[in-house]
Amino acid sequence: MLTRRSALALALSALTVAAQAETKKIPVVASFSIIGDLVREVGGDRILVTTIVGPDGDAHVYEPSPADGRRIAQARLIFVNGLGFEGWLERLIAAARGKGDVITLGKGVAARKGEEGLDPHAWQDVANAKIYVEAIRDALTAADPEGAPAYKANADAYLARLDALDAEIRRAIDALPKERRRVVSTHDAFGYFSARYGVEFIAPQGVSTEAEVSARDVAKIIDAVRTHKVAAVFIENIADPRLAKRIASETGARIGGVLYSDALSDAKGDGATYIDMMRHNVKQLAKALAP
Repeated sequence: MLTRRSALALALSALTVAAQAETKKIPVVASFSIIGDLVREVGGDRILVTTIVGPDGDAHVYEPSPADGRRIAQARLIFVNGLGFEGWLERLIAAARGKGDVITLGKGVAARKGEEGLDPHAWQDVANAKIYVEAIRDALTAADPEGAPAYKANADAYLARLDALDAEIRRAIDALPKERRRVVSTHDAFGYFSARYGVEFIAPQGVSTEAEVSARDVAKIIDAVRTHKVAAVFIENIADPRLAKRIASETGARIGGVLYSDALSDAKGDGATYIDMMRHNVKQLAKALAP
């Protein structure tokens, strides 16, 4: 018969084993939630991922905390987007004296050029997300050669899911009339989506939410919405919704719902993973733009 003391000993033993297993995992940091999800998909249970900018957070204007510095200092690998997205990150790594390898995923894509420089939102094209995944696989393999088979298997399975997602998005957008594929978003975060899938996004802000929106910019957007008979104005999960609501109010365009641009939702939301995020956005677009 199992005594109370024996049961307690077994429980403590199990906790000790679990703690030891955690300490063996490779500590890695992802700069924001979308990259964090991709890293978890590839790394599986061989890594321990912490994310600096969490769900619904705006990485353009994030202000790091001392806890972020400690995470950077302890990480063996630091996965970042680059392309000017995390302007605060280089200073954080220097201040934390981080010795982990910095893996800049955005350098592998053909970056779009905008009025303010390179557009960092490459993940909005699923083909670019695949490039990120391949770079994550290679970085983890270099850091942990014993895990190479697991990283390859995880990446292969996830890449297949991304292929299916890409085809799913194409089918959904192709079903919409071309003359209706024009919407307003809060900032210019969907240029890669537009280029691949054929939906035009008009935005009062540039590629960064740090940019101030002038009255002239808003007036131009309102004129464009009226001229092109834009069907819907979308709010972004990271942005103040008042600007989008003002444009909708002054033009008569409908509010099309919330799009996930630079961050995932929390676990209870519709965009808790990258694939969920992209599916949610497409469903919102298809609903608003259907004749």
